[in-house]
Amino acid sequence: MKVSELSRRTGVQVPLIKYYLREGMLPPGRATASNQADYGEDHVHRLRFIRTLIATRGLSAGATKEILDAITAEQEDLHQVFGIVLGVRPTTKEEDAGTERHSTEPEPEPAGLADARQLIAEMGWKVSPGNPAAHTLAEVLAALADLGADIDWRGLLPYARLADSIADVDVQQMRGERDLLAQAERAVMVSILLEPGLLALRRLAQEAKSARHFGAAAGPARRTQHERTGAGARKCADPLV
Repeated sequence: MKVSELSRRTGVQVPLIKYYLREGMLPPGRATASNQADYGEDHVHRLRFIRTLIATRGLSAGATKEILDAITAEQEDLHQVFGIVLGVRPTTKEEDAGTERHSTEPEPEPAGLADARQLIAEMGWKVSPGNPAAHTLAEVLAALADLGADIDWRGLLPYARLADSIADVDVQQMRGERDLLAQAERAVMVSILLEPGLLALRRLAQEAKSARHFGAAAGPARRTQHERTGAGARKCADPLV
């Protein structure tokens, strides 16, 4: 297909496609003339993946190129590919920046991080030290402690077990893809694009459970009161009752 068709298929404008080609983010097409080339389905997949990284993860073009290069370098290790796409495993420039940070005076440990580590250890999860999710969990635990809530890291264990089961489903979704780029696209889909859907499912389930546990108990009380009110009105209307 021509570059115009590639643009139409992917929704990426032609000047941007040419920029990705110049930067090496998109492999060159098969040359058909001095200034023309044909592109295939691999280019469609690559462009869609680039667009997803930039639009969904909010990455710059430079950071996206770093990720693409790192994925190519780690193509034999699906675990590393998964981590790079999710932003858990740093790419080369991020590793260099991390080394520079660690060479200075260490920063104080955030509140709640020790509790977060206890939960992670209790679940038997082996995660990278720089995983940002651990710091997010620490912030939540610290906020709960500040509010005086009776929910500590132990109270989050039932949620952690559910998350562990969801992660099993995520990993199963990754199996069966042999193409490197397809694996990376799958990682984005199951771990980033599905997150709003998982939250939506939780909200729907919460409403259903609330209706089952609380709505049914309140219903008879309301009906009984309504019946009493109706009976009283009938007595007033009919003196023989």
